[in-house]
Amino acid sequence: MHSVEEATRAVVEGMTRLSTETIALQGGHGRILAADVFAGRNLPGFDNSAMDGYAARAAELPATLPVAFAVAAGDGLRAEAMPARHAARIFTGAPLPPGADTVVIQEDVSHEGEQVTLPAAAVGDNVRRAGEDIAIGELALRAGTRLGGAELGLLAALGFAQIAVVRAPRVALIATGDELVDVSTVPGPGQLVDSSAHALAAMIADAGARATYIGIARDDPMTMAALIASAFDHDVVITTGGVSVGDRDHVRAALTSAGVQLELWKVAMKPGKPFSFGMSGVVPVFGLPGNPVSTFTAFELFVRPALLALQGATVTQRPRAPVVLGRGYRKQAGRAHFLRAHVVRTQDQLIAHVHPKQGSAMLSSLIGCNALVELVAEMTDVLPDTVVPAILLEAV
Repeated sequence: MHSVEEATRAVVEGMTRLSTETIALQGGHGRILAADVFAGRNLPGFDNSAMDGYAARAAELPATLPVAFAVAAGDGLRAEAMPARHAARIFTGAPLPPGADTVVIQEDVSHEGEQVTLPAAAVGDNVRRAGEDIAIGELALRAGTRLGGAELGLLAALGFAQIAVVRAPRVALIATGDELVDVSTVPGPGQLVDSSAHALAAMIADAGARATYIGIARDDPMTMAALIASAFDHDVVITTGGVSVGDRDHVRAALTSAGVQLELWKVAMKPGKPFSFGMSGVVPVFGLPGNPVSTFTAFELFVRPALLALQGATVTQRPRAPVVLGRGYRKQAGRAHFLRAHVVRTQDQLIAHVHPKQGSAMLSSLIGCNALVELVAEMTDVLPDTVVPAILLEAV
């Protein structure tokens, strides 16, 4: 069997970045930049006031000065300079008048008729300088950056109505097993709803890709192979179930019949041991286990990083952090265990509360799970309050 580290490396190194497309900025959430972005304008574009107050010349302060004019956000830059030994009423975001080099906030100013008394101030106080955030020609965002709200806001401020991103991978989902039925069907004795299709579709979307549900392949190697082969017009193919070694587990034979060159078969982990990975030409094919928690774990460890790598993401792995295991745990050596847990921050520590139900068919154990606690293969008896690594599925 392969170790988790070997399997992760083999999967991610097997990915080749997809082609580039140009999209509207509004559709950029979750997408990954295909090229470095350089600023074509200063941000901010002009010297402006950071506060409501009075613009003045620092060298003339402290002083009692007449107010020459007022300038508000949205006003254009005045052509004439502010007269010497004068102040100007100014509002947040308004362009700094020519000649002014400081802003005194209104709370520090006293009024005497048509004049204002200003305390001493330094050059640049409460002034936002043109280009102090990002200057023309400066690198704003690197290729491989995944776009969230902050990145989209920056791109908008710099005037990028369209952006070059890596094409979103098109992922074909194929379930396997005579026992499976669609969610719209009431399962009879011995039947199960194909729940993994819906979980995977959501997880695929979260990774910036697009899922297409091909359907359920019955337990017949030839039929299964034909359905798998029909999906090779996608960028990625994922099958669920049938990857173990039982008499009715036909996926391995079906993958081979469909022309998939298998690179991985079985990983030393729990849950998710019967995981497979191979290539059909340039199309990566993942065989995920059938139990829903095994499917979830294998996707998180292997498929999600692969989908991000296909998009050229700089970061493909979830963040990891040391956590304190709230209670003890016993396992056999030989396989890494990934425990569903809810991690909470207590002062300067992260405490992992492991779900009491750790069976690979226990869907309820995924509810509220924000971390996978990793117990490496060599571990056996883990004492309470032991510090172990965890994969953080959400910010804690």
